[in-house]
Amino acid sequence: MDLKDLLKNVNKPARYTGGEFNTPNLDKVNALNFCLCFPDIYEVGMSNLGFKILYHLLNEKIGIVAERCFAPFLDMGKALEEKALPLFSLEKKQPLNSFDILGFSLQYELSYTTILYMLHLAGIPFYSKDRDDTHPLIIAGGPSAFNPEPVADFFDLFIIGEAEEKLIEFLNFYKAAKGKNLTKKEILKEASKMDGVYVPSVVKPKYKSGKMTSFLGKVNKCVIKNLNKVYYPTKVLVPNIEIVHDRSILELFRGCYRSCRFCQAGYTGRPVRYKSADALFDIAKKLTKSTGYDEISLNSLSTGDYPQLRDLIEKIQKCESTKNLKMQLPSLRADSYFSEYSANSRKSSLTFAPEAGSQRLRNVINKNITEKDIESCLKATFKQGFFNIKFYGFIMKLSGFI
Repeated sequence: MDLKDLLKNVNKPARYTGGEFNTPNLDKVNALNFCLCFPDIYEVGMSNLGFKILYHLLNEKIGIVAERCFAPFLDMGKALEEKALPLFSLEKKQPLNSFDILGFSLQYELSYTTILYMLHLAGIPFYSKDRDDTHPLIIAGGPSAFNPEPVADFFDLFIIGEAEEKLIEFLNFYKAAKGKNLTKKEILKEASKMDGVYVPSVVKPKYKSGKMTSFLGKVNKCVIKNLNKVYYPTKVLVPNIEIVHDRSILELFRGCYRSCRFCQAGYTGRPVRYKSADALFDIAKKLTKSTGYDEISLNSLSTGDYPQLRDLIEKIQKCESTKNLKMQLPSLRADSYFSEYSANSRKSSLTFAPEAGSQRLRNVINKNITEKDIESCLKATFKQGFFNIKFYGFIMKLSGFI
């Protein structure tokens, strides 16, 4: 697909060109063609850790080629329609309707209409029932897939929970099934027997007056048991333009024991599983060497609750290849912050999440930090030289919490 003339007239053409540093080898013979689709613009999708993990995981597997597609901005979408060009992948510029499988990442409900926007630009029918064996199989996963029913009619299959292991299992099954010339209907029927896989056309829920009354079968979420052994990329793509979170990411642990009432991830991500400080330090060194990033985010739902945080930060600060890294600790709790971590680090900003302005409301949502916790935390951060502090908070409709 020749895009030179098209890209001359759109904002940020690098969103659509691909070719980033650390792009993996995609020249594989007789490979399954899979496209990871993120229903948001490039800068947002390329910041997503799960998207990075799956992209590099799939491309390291024999017999699988994974490309990417992000939602085009309005100017690009309009240009594609005017020139009657289909939405395409970044790497090989292949039309989406030419892939074997499209895998959408469902991160938040407001992106659902963007999924339809991408399917429209790709010339693919919205509803699963309207797609035959000539169309790609369209699957989905991610946080919002825990409640797939609002978009169930648009997808052939959902993977519920943590997808690293289950997605590979499903793709291996799919390749074998295509080798046996099974139809889409036959493939979906067999796939519905896999643990962690939800196929709406096979496991049909029943509704009455808009409420689900029965569900045929049971779908268990996929859970990675050992984070030290699960795949994690150490040579990730480096974008050609600035993205929302333009830095390396270390995933410290999954899940959370705090039980804040508003937090979906704290419940769906259970049980709590930690990655060892030694494993994280090794990943940090490899990421720094392979990407050149001078900033790294220590990522989790509550980073201050990671039991080996002091040990990990000391390792990073003392190592010659990582000591100058600027560390980001997102969404800290005021009652689990320790000021010693920043003694030798480059000063950046810190983010805390008290969520509500009064003790009563914090107690209602089970965010049981006190005014004393917040005051002590601020004093400690100012003492360490931090003067850029961010607070997360809700604007609450009181009747909804009383």
